Amino acid sequence: MYYNQDSIVFLDGKWIRADEASASMYNQTMHYGNGVFEGIRAYQNADGCNVFKAKEHFERLQYSATKMHIELPYSIEELTHISYELLDKNDLTDAYIRPLVYLGANMSLMPTDEVHVFMAAWKWEKYLGDKPLKVMVSSYQRPNPRSCHVEAKVVGHYTNSILATTEAKKLGYDEALLLDMHGNVAEGSGANFFYEKEGILYTPPAGNILPGITRATVMELAKDLGVHVTEKNFTIDEVYGADHAFFTGTASEIAPIESINGESFKNSWLDSAGHSLYLMYRQKVRFNEYQGLTIV
Repeated sequence: MYYNQDSIVFLDGKWIRADEASASMYNQTMHYGNGVFEGIRAYQNADGCNVFKAKEHFERLQYSATKMHIELPYSIEELTHISYELLDKNDLTDAYIRPLVYLGANMSLMPTDEVHVFMAAWKWEKYLGDKPLKVMVSSYQRPNPRSCHVEAKVVGHYTNSILATTEAKKLGYDEALLLDMHGNVAEGSGANFFYEKEGILYTPPAGNILPGITRATVMELAKDLGVHVTEKNFTIDEVYGADHAFFTGTASEIAPIESINGESFKNSWLDSAGHSLYLMYRQKVRFNEYQGLTIV
């Protein structure tokens, strides 16, 4: 689903066919998880397409690399240009873009000077689908922020997400919601979390979460909509009885939640602030702005 015989990818300054891309079986990213990546979406518009918040995504890629002691060999501007060229070479407009920074052969527990940059794109529908989600509180916690840089998008961190998602699916749920080490709600396995109660949106603060770019966008749009957003720590008991809840993320966009541990939310998603924000978001990603455009 990610590529075919005509797909072109970027690898270390060269454009090659996807099926020709290769890496050392001794690379440190594969063995120890020391690598960083991004998930970016492009959206078709009248001018061709818009890579939504490319600068912010590549700035985060740079930040993640720095935190992991990896020297990224391309500038933000160069990476942005590569992303648009990648779409053009693959004749894509609505697409998901995956930059990956991985390291060379190294069996020691120190970063290597050999750094590789890979970027691919493919058509990918919303990661969590379009239907309201049945969510469970995971038995797995988010990593302790004193154990790693939880605010960086690091390859190895996603073993935590795989465990939580797999557990949820095996138990008949669509997705997992993880708590932090103190028992407060943190985030989904690959998305940030919001709930709405009495006209106010609540979301966990930075510290135990990956502070997502879609999360920040939703908070900007909420301000335009006149909806107050409160960043605070809260337990799952505070979420039960709320009006609505939803996940946000580049891959999943804005995904409504039907229930958590079988506890349904009180009101209709279509009447929620989250749904209005979703409609605003769908316009903003195409035009890179939202200035009173008609919500359709």
